[in-house]
Amino acid sequence: MNKTLHAALKEHFGFDSFKGNQEAIMTSLLDGHDVFVLMPTGGGKSLCYQLPALMMDGTAIVISPLIALMKNQVDAMRHFSEEDKVAHFLNSSLNRAAIDTVKSDIRSGQTKLLYVAPESLTKEENIEFLKTVKISFYAVDEAHCISEWGHDFRPEYRRIRPIINEIDARPVIALTATATPKVQHDIQKNLGMADAVVYKSSFNRANLYYEIRPKTSMIDKEIIKFIKSHPGKSGIIYCLSRKRVEELAEMLRVNDIKALPYHAGMDAATRSANQDAFLLEEVDVIVATIAFGMGIDKPDVRFVIHYDMPKSLEGYYQETGRAGRDGGEGQCITFYSAKDLQKMEKFMQGKPVAEQEIGKQLLLETQSYAEASSCRRRSLLFYFGEQFQEDNCHNCDNCLNPKKKVEAKEDLCAVLETVIALKEKFKADYVSDVVLGRTTPMVKSYGHDELEVFGCEKGADDRLISAVIRQATQMGYLERDIENYGTLSITSKGKKFLNKPESFKVVEDSDFSDEPEPEMMKSGASCAADTELFSILKDLRKKVAKQQGLPPYVIFQDPSLEAMATTYPISIEELQNIPGVGIGKAKRYGADFIRLIKRHVEDNEIERPEDLRVRSIPDKNSTKLYIITLIDRKIPLEEIAHSKGLEFSELIDEIEAIVYSGTKININYYIDDIIDEDSQEELFDFFRDNETDDLNNAFCEFGNDFTEDEIRLAHIKFVSEMGN
Repeated sequence: MNKTLHAALKEHFGFDSFKGNQEAIMTSLLDGHDVFVLMPTGGGKSLCYQLPALMMDGTAIVISPLIALMKNQVDAMRHFSEEDKVAHFLNSSLNRAAIDTVKSDIRSGQTKLLYVAPESLTKEENIEFLKTVKISFYAVDEAHCISEWGHDFRPEYRRIRPIINEIDARPVIALTATATPKVQHDIQKNLGMADAVVYKSSFNRANLYYEIRPKTSMIDKEIIKFIKSHPGKSGIIYCLSRKRVEELAEMLRVNDIKALPYHAGMDAATRSANQDAFLLEEVDVIVATIAFGMGIDKPDVRFVIHYDMPKSLEGYYQETGRAGRDGGEGQCITFYSAKDLQKMEKFMQGKPVAEQEIGKQLLLETQSYAEASSCRRRSLLFYFGEQFQEDNCHNCDNCLNPKKKVEAKEDLCAVLETVIALKEKFKADYVSDVVLGRTTPMVKSYGHDELEVFGCEKGADDRLISAVIRQATQMGYLERDIENYGTLSITSKGKKFLNKPESFKVVEDSDFSDEPEPEMMKSGASCAADTELFSILKDLRKKVAKQQGLPPYVIFQDPSLEAMATTYPISIEELQNIPGVGIGKAKRYGADFIRLIKRHVEDNEIERPEDLRVRSIPDKNSTKLYIITLIDRKIPLEEIAHSKGLEFSELIDEIEAIVYSGTKININYYIDDIIDEDSQEELFDFFRDNETDDLNNAFCEFGNDFTEDEIRLAHIKFVSEMGN
């Protein structure tokens, strides 16, 4: 090494100084040590191996998971160099002639960085070629892909160490932006680098604002309103399914927002062109699956929206970390519904038991974070093994709109005593069941309903107990054993607390089990722009429902009233375009509501916000019409679901949406075969007495007699016959 690091940094990249641990990391690598780097997105991980590669003899092998990521990194390196040959990638997108060119440039010594996918690294011809090359070191980028506990587990990553040994054992630098202590241990163990020099940077991205919003039927309107209030700013919207990516990107475009989709199902040329259009600021928004963004060096992404809550906090942290990489504004808005996580858990069925357990544990962590009413930054940092000392971060929804804390000294004592009584062998949800006195099959099988602590907090709100357990863990009274899927044990601090209890205040978790009322939502989360009108509309709905002898939700659901209190429809035609209304309900119940809205608009001299009306895209598949037609022909529901490639529960979702919009359908041919007449009448009586459309009470009441799907189908029949 004939140049100092600082001189090389200035010469190759034009920077005058290093960020954070960069200089120490590079020095360790240049000295021949294995290095483990844990650094948040935007912290400058890539430079940690790029600069040493330029300074050392030979070629650095950079193992990277995505073709798009390699292309971006190679383009960036060529931009800093006079020679394109300085960096190449080797993957399945190259033809034979291109591969020969890459190999020729490496042999000549002109290529300092070679990016390869783990699959390419394992090919015999590439192994044989690399044996003939002088290698400076190996860089394993996105190293969390090695761990089954990581959010992007890739089995091919676990073969890297044996192949390195076969080619030429040189120093290894492993880098990731997201690794819990468990994932870090997995990475070091699998790469055979237990003695690596470890550099951890703080996970705190102080410039990022974190907010969780309830996911309602008004989500598209909320997203469009948010983007239009930030004109010209770059943003990423993440969705879990490719179908949703395509639909949302088109929805944004018809509402005059420059947006493009990005997902693995697109052809490579289109995907690459869309990525480049975003980087070159030809479009403002990219709607993508999680594949987009790994290593994409766009510093001025001003917002990241999650249409769906990610499957893990690692995924959430990494994806939100793509906002504000330049240290400027970065808004991270996530739409959350507990039902989404329940669906994700169902999708795990059929996988190996160990994989299911890991997946469930990651989902529980995500749920806990989303439903927490305490500081989001503190929760995130704690998950990654870092303590945040401040009481208020002043840059998340919970800190900007704090809820009142409640004294929970006695509740914590009850939880700690229960953990001890259970011999520290069970997870948080099981501890909650015992504390609250729930006689679940598992509790009964262990005989824990006979314990003295069983039901010691009977009648308490389970959200309070969840908050006590989580916040007690964060404060060191309890400890989770990740190796055993999150079993709880009491710490020495917890034992001291039991001997001498002191004040312990917690913030109760938020309730996302049902559509929230707008007045309960804060930080811009409310879907109703006019809360006064929303309240008046609810009173009218109650009055109409009483006249009809029906529960209020059968008339109109809350999201429909929220939409009315936002866009002020004053004609039947406008009303039937409100989500969840449709022609049938507009004509049957609409006159009174329109009269009331019109009077409210005139009395308050309201200028109706035409620009807030979201233009919808035509349903190309005509799914709802297709379902209605087949139901009219009395086709079995299982066959309808199969013909549209839907899970049975997803078909029920579609039928519910049809019925709630006011369309009358007749599923008697199906339901009469599975539920007898007396049982149907019993269910109908229960639905009449239920004030909301939340079926959890029905599941608890009738869960031993009927499945959830059967109860939902009976409810559909009830709403269709009574309200449409």
